[in-house]
Amino acid sequence: MRAVRVHELTGPGALRVDDVPDPTPGPGQVLVEVRACGVNFPDVLLTRGKYQFKPALPFSPGGECSGLVRAIGDGVTRVAPGDRVAATVVAGAYVEQICLPEATVVQLPDAVSFEVGAATLLTYLTTYHALVDRAAIKPGESLLVLGAAGGVGAAACELGALLGARVIAAASTDDKLAFCRDHGATDVINYATEDLKERLKVLTGGNGVDVVYDPVGGSLTEVALRSTAWEGRYLVIGFAAGDIPKIPLNLVLLKGCQIVGVFWGAFAARSPARNGEHAAQIFQWVAEGKLKPAIDEVLPFERATEALERLEQRKVKGKLVLSPAAAR
Repeated sequence: MRAVRVHELTGPGALRVDDVPDPTPGPGQVLVEVRACGVNFPDVLLTRGKYQFKPALPFSPGGECSGLVRAIGDGVTRVAPGDRVAATVVAGAYVEQICLPEATVVQLPDAVSFEVGAATLLTYLTTYHALVDRAAIKPGESLLVLGAAGGVGAAACELGALLGARVIAAASTDDKLAFCRDHGATDVINYATEDLKERLKVLTGGNGVDVVYDPVGGSLTEVALRSTAWEGRYLVIGFAAGDIPKIPLNLVLLKGCQIVGVFWGAFAARSPARNGEHAAQIFQWVAEGKLKPAIDEVLPFERATEALERLEQRKVKGKLVLSPAAAR
């Protein structure tokens, strides 16, 4: 089978498509013929050796995929050959076939395409866990989403709106902000041309925002924290900007607010049953048309380097998807 693999930790340019042996499922495992793979920012970090998980070289990146079950190992009871499924992993999804633990596999509704299935779980599960479990967001509360046109940002706009929040999307271009409006944002801020703090004062009547969703980090973090409401919740999702901010803790005291870490991967590992319930709910909403995961483009394995470079350069709206079959 073919696999997109990293051979040196120098970034997306080190990716290449290799021929590797077909896998065989062991006890408790499911063999999936991969039809589509979601592209996410941790994949970029993996190619540079900057992610918290560091697999041995050579390895395949990829944190989510969808496809058809082709075989099952002893003890597997929830799925059968022929089932349509989606799954999340730490890495290894950029392959034509993958063996996965049964607990990581989720049934994919017939109404959801493989491409959408591969572009949904990681971003929407992270966001659902963030907004519901960590922030306990309530209808009518305001939600500021930084980097709102990216994969998790777009998911936060959509889920925030579905959960009844007033979504304020912040991004760097008017084109991206128009995209955010199409995905649930009530208000938008172009932080390349507008003063984020002053604009938030206007939009919230000086009260600040109830919840901040921050997958970016960098220079906007302190500004957004200063713009939280009394007893607000600041969700730390990730650091796409590359810089991990240092926070003046007196701001937390003065605002009575919380800085809340969101490590969805650890949550999924510690609470697989609950994570599975979240996944089923998300796919139900997708099948019903209440959530519409945005796919920027579907690319073949041979263009994996381009996909990760575009993501790293923030030239993606929503998600990119890799398809083993796209080049055939």
